[in-house]
Amino acid sequence: MEELAKEAGIPVRTVRFYRERGLISPPRREGRIAWYDDHHLARLRTITGLLERGHTLTGIADLARTFESGRDVAEVLGLGEPTEETPVRLTPEQLADYFEGETTPENLAAALELGYLATDGDEIVHISRRLLEVSSQLVREGVPLATVLATGRRVREHADALAELFVGVLEGRGGDETEPPQLRPLARAVVDAELSMALDRRLRREGTGEPPPDPAP
Repeated sequence: MEELAKEAGIPVRTVRFYRERGLISPPRREGRIAWYDDHHLARLRTITGLLERGHTLTGIADLARTFESGRDVAEVLGLGEPTEETPVRLTPEQLADYFEGETTPENLAAALELGYLATDGDEIVHISRRLLEVSSQLVREGVPLATVLATGRRVREHADALAELFVGVLEGRGGDETEPPQLRPLARAVVDAELSMALDRRLRREGTGEPPPDPAP
């Protein structure tokens, strides 16, 4: 414990207090000797970093429990990484910097459930750099992270339906089961153009006070 405290740059009594609070896992014991490892050191550095960012010990304990109950990166990525999206590895402190004041256990649990976040040892993995940057920008613009995540859930439902539609359009290509090379660029082009026109229509209605169209039957 003394060696661990020295490496972490904190007093031994602080390490003992964190251990009693369950903020770090028990050491491996050999007889009367307790061995701490790099996992314990990483956790102590994470606690220090989160405290410096204004989190309380109670909040840090809640965050730790949330991550420990979440899915690991192998489960989220399945057999392989996404073909186009780039996962991002983050420390808990770096994640807190992206969403300052919004990294609550509730928001993290929602992100883990959606599969936006996963765990890999002491690291956090965000499934998509693009989604991470956009979500962070929305929060900086004043949109609560809870709203961003709820919106992401709704967008995913529509995106899944669109993916099903475009894959179905190209299903009659014969016996080739591989992804047609034109699928993604064509689908993106159609969705981008339609979304742009939909935004034009929505903003035009908002400017004129015109009521929204009736939903399709």
